[in-house]
Amino acid sequence: MASLRFPTVSDLYGAFPTAKDDVGTDPGNEPPLTFLQSLVEKESWDKAVSFCAYLLPRREAVWWGCQSLRRMKMQFPPAELAALDAAEAWVREPEENFRRAALAVGNQNDGALPAVWMALAAGWSGGSIVPPEYGAVQAPPYQTARAVRTGILIEMSRTPLDDISRLIRPCIDSAMQLASG
Repeated sequence: MASLRFPTVSDLYGAFPTAKDDVGTDPGNEPPLTFLQSLVEKESWDKAVSFCAYLLPRREAVWWGCQSLRRMKMQFPPAELAALDAAEAWVREPEENFRRAALAVGNQNDGALPAVWMALAAGWSGGSIVPPEYGAVQAPPYQTARAVRTGILIEMSRTPLDDISRLIRPCIDSAMQLASG
């Protein structure tokens, strides 16, 4: 799906100034995958998740977020399943009607549910985030990354500490594969 779009961590932070605060480390001139691998080696999972959310293009980030939640959690209540389905429908067919449907599902459900953030991430990926009768309001460019990050971090906060490494490492590996093409 994607190819590496930032030659250095500094370039990523330059494109998304909010990434520095969300990742929580200063930018460097190292390649993004080298930086990400160092976070994995330190088991800095929250930083690694945050970095992945920014590293991937919006569509891939939403896909990665949905697949990560599916890896981390085996069963979903109906509202979360609907949110995942809406986000994944947009990923498969990134058309305006699917984006708006994902946005609606995200806005109509509980923000404490991790999958709701994936629907919001898809909904905030481009186009207006308000109903047409209110004009056009665009989400900030970083909003998809922040939503993906939020959903995964919420799920991580509900995961027993002993299970986090086992569950999140394959998710980070998947992001690295997506990022490198």
